Amino acid sequence: MQVTETKTEGLLHEFNIIVPAAEIETFVTNRLNELKKTAKIPGFRPGKVPVKMLRKQYGPSIMGEVLERTVGETSQKAMDERELRPVAQPKIEIVKFDEGADLEYTMAIEVMPKVEPMDFSKIKLERMVVKADEAEITSALERLASAHKTSEPVTKARKSKSGDFVVIDFVGKVDGEEFAGGKAEDYSLELGSGSFIPGFEDQLIGSKVGDHVEVKVKFPDEYGAEELAGKEAVFDVDVKELREGAPAAIDDELAKKVGIDDLETLKASIREEHEREFKDMARQRMKRSLLDELENNHDFEIPESLVENEFQGIWMQFEQHRKQAEEQGSDEDINEGKTDDELKEDYREIAARRVRLGLLLAEIGRMNNIDLNQEDLNRAMMAEAQRYPGQEQMVIEYFRNNPESMHQLRAPLLEDKVVDFIFELAKVSDKDVTIDELIKEPEELAPAKKKAAKKAPAKKKAPAKKKAPAEEAEKKED
Repeated sequence: MQVTETKTEGLLHEFNIIVPAAEIETFVTNRLNELKKTAKIPGFRPGKVPVKMLRKQYGPSIMGEVLERTVGETSQKAMDERELRPVAQPKIEIVKFDEGADLEYTMAIEVMPKVEPMDFSKIKLERMVVKADEAEITSALERLASAHKTSEPVTKARKSKSGDFVVIDFVGKVDGEEFAGGKAEDYSLELGSGSFIPGFEDQLIGSKVGDHVEVKVKFPDEYGAEELAGKEAVFDVDVKELREGAPAAIDDELAKKVGIDDLETLKASIREEHEREFKDMARQRMKRSLLDELENNHDFEIPESLVENEFQGIWMQFEQHRKQAEEQGSDEDINEGKTDDELKEDYREIAARRVRLGLLLAEIGRMNNIDLNQEDLNRAMMAEAQRYPGQEQMVIEYFRNNPESMHQLRAPLLEDKVVDFIFELAKVSDKDVTIDELIKEPEELAPAKKKAAKKAPAKKKAPAKKKAPAEEAEKKED
């Protein structure tokens, strides 16, 4: 095999590769001998078919097989000998491949850059620590009590207001005809809750016990029942009782309503949940600081093809966002006063940052033998599956049967494992802060890039839609 490097530009390498005809013939002969053992041709016993006859009958198909196998093996050998690690599959172009002649082809590859990680012990990071105070616990209990309102009859005659409960009978009609599900008696409705279609509750505010109200509404265009979507409807409503809502008492009974034994245990549970959320937020802040440190301390050439792919993904999501804003009639300046060319320049910088950090973290993981085990993946799949109650097994099967989705699940997990590895080596100090300080946007990006960074769409991760992934797959197939 003759390998000639014809071009080198940064991370891009191009080669001309010639495989002698004798080598090709060896491949062909070996394949024919394999076929000879099983080939069935009338007039010959298995294993006794002449190679010449096999060549005549199977030659064309074997040559295609031999071409694919030869290119695969010789191109890999050429890369291994030069210790080249491609970022993607090589681009192969066949120059010449005729029976009895040398095989000649070209190979273009973009290789991984050489990365020399810094001394992580020199990194100084600050971990924000927030403890849930009693005011936050009380506020959470008050929200819980409000969500479990009780109601008492209003004894004095007065008009209903938002927050009241009205007990009503109603009959709904479309084009003068009653429709299924549009009728109820003694229905308790909280005014202002938004539980009925838009406009219904508003027209009952100001009504009194004994009133008959004709409520005119229009079903939303995206209403679940197709036969009603976008239709005008009239409801005949009789107001039978007015009740005043009040938050539930904050006591042991409230705790039992949410499945907890007593109030003190409920408080402890809320405190633990808040502090876990604060801890997760603090980790994300520290991770952002770490990524900035890593970017500032590593400067290496990055593959243009990866940057272009990342940029195209960002730009596609931006255009989708812009289209949605236009369709909704939003007056938000999506472009922030910039031309598309200026925005593309900003987003390309974001893409380059993502690629550089991604390659760096991957290389750190490779050099330190950091990888995920099946337990890590199972835990992540279960966490994702729990977001779809009742469909857990379906979600898990979806991931197991879809390598691309599993990769989307795996990539952020591996990244976080590498980040945790660096945290262990860096100098990390704790700092007590308030929740406001924790959630405040950090001034960690240069002013010229900050807006673009905020607007740059985030990378896609594992399924985050309300529908189970399996349902989404079925929808696409339909």
